Amino acid sequence: MVDRQILSDGKYRLEEILFTKPGLDGNSHDQKNEIYFRPDAVAVLLVDKQTEEFILTRQIRLATYLNQHGSSDGNLIEACAGLIEEGEEPSSAVIREAQEETGFKIANLNKVGGIYTSAGAITEYLHLFIAYVNAEDQEGEGGGAEGEGEDIKIVRLSFTDAKRKLSTGEINDAKTLMLLQYYFLYNS
Repeated sequence: MVDRQILSDGKYRLEEILFTKPGLDGNSHDQKNEIYFRPDAVAVLLVDKQTEEFILTRQIRLATYLNQHGSSDGNLIEACAGLIEEGEEPSSAVIREAQEETGFKIANLNKVGGIYTSAGAITEYLHLFIAYVNAEDQEGEGGGAEGEGEDIKIVRLSFTDAKRKLSTGEINDAKTLMLLQYYFLYNS
């Protein structure tokens, strides 16, 4: 690191970092990046094999509203997801987030991988899970955690509709697209 400047320290820290890195030609050169320091997160695809449906969420995301690719009103269909709280294990965070957002209590949890969400600018690492649920596992209405400003609607998407939406590009949330593709790849 050659130089670091804090650009913002609101909800999360944003820094401009000047660093030296090796080039492909063997010579070092300086590069400047803006890096957003976000906590790690979790995402879970809830699968109801009895009804052959995925339980997803729909909520307005300001970034999708501002960008307007695929959804002019900002609504995004997503797998259940959220940030890992300090000292919390990813599996515990997934259980908490599923309960808050969808009302489902999950026990049959499978970690399928992890990804950097946008490695060029964001430190967040996203742990990916799949959980199998049924109607008896829904203990509440979901909708999001009180006080977080979430207005989450539960969306049930049939396996057939999910495949169609994947092929037409209607699923445009990266974590959801990856989890659905993973599910169809290993459960065909």
